[in-house]
Amino acid sequence: MSEQPEQPVVEDDDDNDDDDDDDDDKHEDDAEDGVGRSKQSRSEKKSQKAMLKLGMKPIPGVSRVTIKKMDETGVEPKDLELVMTQAGVSRSKAVKALKSTDGDIVSAIMELTTQIRMKLTKSVGRA
Repeated sequence: MSEQPEQPVVEDDDDNDDDDDDDDDKHEDDAEDGVGRSKQSRSEKKSQKAMLKLGMKPIPGVSRVTIKKMDETGVEPKDLELVMTQAGVSRSKAVKALKSTDGDIVSAIMELTTQIRMKLTKSVGRA
């Protein structure tokens, strides 16, 4: 008698397995729909990977970023780093300043610092 109740339990387990399979199909369909909405294209994945390599972090609300490579020909890397640190400017601004001063480091730093001072005095004058 004790064996008879076990058999229906086994049958119930088999039924549950069938139900589980059906549930799995439903979950797979849901997963495909969910993945389809949030799935990134190959180019999006590549660009995200490139941004992470550059040390850039994702910012909420920003969906598009343009990265332009500056033409640094004719500019020494050591000079560029020195101008960036002394003037406290971005790489692109330092390159522009060095090119406009024909590679003269002192003139480039002076040009950038005077531009920064002029912007600061204008912003203080408005306030």
